[in-house]
Amino acid sequence: MTAGHFGFAAALKSPAPSVPLWALMLSTYLLDIVFIVLVAAGVENFAPLDPAHPGYGEVLIQAYYTHSLVGAALISIIAGVLAGRAWGARSGGVIGAVAFSHWLLDLLVHRPDLPILPGNFGNLPLLGLGLWNSPAVSAMVELGLTLAGTYLYYRSALGAPVPPAKVAEHRVRALVAVGTTGILILLLLLADVLNLPTTLPLVLMLLLIVLCGWLDSRLNWSLPAM
Repeated sequence: MTAGHFGFAAALKSPAPSVPLWALMLSTYLLDIVFIVLVAAGVENFAPLDPAHPGYGEVLIQAYYTHSLVGAALISIIAGVLAGRAWGARSGGVIGAVAFSHWLLDLLVHRPDLPILPGNFGNLPLLGLGLWNSPAVSAMVELGLTLAGTYLYYRSALGAPVPPAKVAEHRVRALVAVGTTGILILLLLLADVLNLPTTLPLVLMLLLIVLCGWLDSRLNWSLPAM
């Protein structure tokens, strides 16, 4: 669901134009960033269902802290509070919601491996609707999120306030920013479906956060309406 997360983040630029795109992109993957840290520390882990034939969605994840319902909520609240201090309460709420959307989308595709409480305290039933069991359907859902997010981002980018003399220049910048974002998310989906080496997805995600964030910052979202 990596591409789907980033597609959803792009869509949120439409109702929250004042929130930097890089922050949306970073927050949508925040749970997995913390997860990677805990994997390196040996606290959480993941493994392919069939090591001999790894594939799209063919993985069982043991993320009993970062991807527990309560753990994800706490990480999202912290992200929202920090963002609120930087950009205001409304932007903080958006960042917190985007961060928590990661868990909701994971709930859709994961097999039952998402605990309710951190550490799977109480050994409660694990959650997951298992859309990954139907790879074609899961990929179509991700593609839909990618296309919808890119379109909504395009609409909001064209609607950003600009002086009349710079409308043409703004349209070019908007097309470059949106086109780059959409292409990178589509490439991320392709890399995931084809199970390409993890180096490529990591590079694509870095470009989405840094390059697309920079292109987005050149769209003058903060200008007053003309």
